[in-house]
Amino acid sequence: MASFDWYMIGGYFLLLFGLAWWVILKGKSTTDDYFLAGRNLGWFIVGASIFASNIGSEHLVGLAGSGCTDGVAMAHYELHAWCLLVLGWVFVPFYARSKVFTMPEFLEKRYNETSRWVLSIISLVAYVLTKVAVGIFAGGIVFRTLLPDLQLDLGFVVMDSFWIGSFLVIILTGIYTILGGLRAVAYTEALQTVVLVLGSILVTFFGLKALGGWSELRQVCGSEMFNLWKPLVPEGMEGTWAPVKESGRIAWYFNGNYPWLGMLFCAPIIGLWYWCTDQYIVQRALGAPNEKEARRGSICAAFLKLLPVFIFIIPGMICFALAKSGKADEIANVLYVSGELSSEQSQAAFPLLVKHVLPVGIRGIVVAGLLAALMSSLSGVFNASSTLFTMDLYSKFRPESSQQHLVWVGRLATGVMVIIGLLWVPVIQGARGLYDYLQGVQGYLAPPIFVVFFLGVFMKRINGAGCMAALIVGFLLGIFRLAVDTPVQLGMAGFENGYTEGTFLWVINNMYFQYYSLIIFVVCALLSIAVSYLTPAPDGRQISGLTFATITDEHRRESRSSWDWRDVSLSILLVLIIISAYLYFTG
Repeated sequence: MASFDWYMIGGYFLLLFGLAWWVILKGKSTTDDYFLAGRNLGWFIVGASIFASNIGSEHLVGLAGSGCTDGVAMAHYELHAWCLLVLGWVFVPFYARSKVFTMPEFLEKRYNETSRWVLSIISLVAYVLTKVAVGIFAGGIVFRTLLPDLQLDLGFVVMDSFWIGSFLVIILTGIYTILGGLRAVAYTEALQTVVLVLGSILVTFFGLKALGGWSELRQVCGSEMFNLWKPLVPEGMEGTWAPVKESGRIAWYFNGNYPWLGMLFCAPIIGLWYWCTDQYIVQRALGAPNEKEARRGSICAAFLKLLPVFIFIIPGMICFALAKSGKADEIANVLYVSGELSSEQSQAAFPLLVKHVLPVGIRGIVVAGLLAALMSSLSGVFNASSTLFTMDLYSKFRPESSQQHLVWVGRLATGVMVIIGLLWVPVIQGARGLYDYLQGVQGYLAPPIFVVFFLGVFMKRINGAGCMAALIVGFLLGIFRLAVDTPVQLGMAGFENGYTEGTFLWVINNMYFQYYSLIIFVVCALLSIAVSYLTPAPDGRQISGLTFATITDEHRRESRSSWDWRDVSLSILLVLIIISAYLYFTG
């Protein structure tokens, strides 16, 4: 890092905090303004904010690391940008009509009050296990790679660059998030999107330049790393049956690959849960003034969501190619341990490119983009967590609280989430890869939420009892898997070698996470339908306008007036681009 790089980073922070301060001064001490930005966000702010919240630590560190080890295999998740079209065209009309603050509040309107606080608790647990801790961990990875010699002696403990980076990212993000709420988060995320995209494009450009171009990348990486499907099939097995049949038995066990059966059925479940029902994402759409702006913001975010394939996965592959081809020994020395490519060291693929490939000045811009991604993902989850806790839990127990008091409680909740997230970082450090860890935890917690939202909208017969059965049983199944996995990931005493082979806990621990996720989904869906049909039907007045079967003609006219040919054309174009990407990265 040269002096000019630090000047660029300093300029970024001045611009960022200047914008945040301007937004904070415009804000009001009301719950509507603090948690939903006064419901006045335009479509570009909505779209950029959704993208910046999503494109955070798990992409900069985890997705680039996955590209380094597995090629384009994880692009499946990024090409699920079509899920944002489902948000804009299917769910936004329901959310806009209901005028809710949170996703659990929507469940209360659709089902009952109990489902609201149950989903709030599940969501808060999910944020601690994924977004908060992962954001902190990734901040440490970036600092450890770029500033490996940085240390701080506090007397009772010496903090290395990993922990210094983790704490700095938290503190800097927490300042404007706590003070400004969603308005500050959304506007700063729009700025961070520009910096992040620009910086990542520069990494791809200079990385390809150092390597020798796109053709050289394809030659060094080989056809397998450029094939979306080949990495999903274990070596020496027929692709058609690989995920289902192995040597005459069911292949339930983890083999280090990404089976197409799981990608085909499980990945969309996780994607639709995340993009259409997760408070962390949908809160931006709720901040739009109307259905039109919310939908266009979703479409905008869908186009932006296609970028990670080229600005994160490809740089990860470039990092691998530079090391393998012998054109960057300093990178190879980090990635390879005892002659083997290390999945743990590959998590540093993106910052390694920043450190060794970029010229002075450009490096500063890209580091600012790195920090922008880390901060935007954390600020989003901080605000979403405080909204869930304050509006769905605290306000229920203290309904007489003033709006100013609720805003203060929301700020306090943010600090608590940070502390809990710090305690979970050691678990992530034991995971196979950051992106694998994230997808695994989401795979365990997403299915029951997906079931109650999608069945709730498409089946008017699903009632509160069916919703509660799916949420509680699904959550317990997910937590059970995490409880089984965690001692092994941490290497706790007695679990260094995992469980005894052939035992029930060994089967659970070794079952591929997508298969386990599908089991949770099937159990929750069947349970929700069965319980609903065994208990009284929901009140027709309560679910009016909240399911497709109960939409009135007035609702249809109102929704139809919110879109035109441009929205339809852009949506079709997005689908065509996704299909083209699948065709290019196949065969």
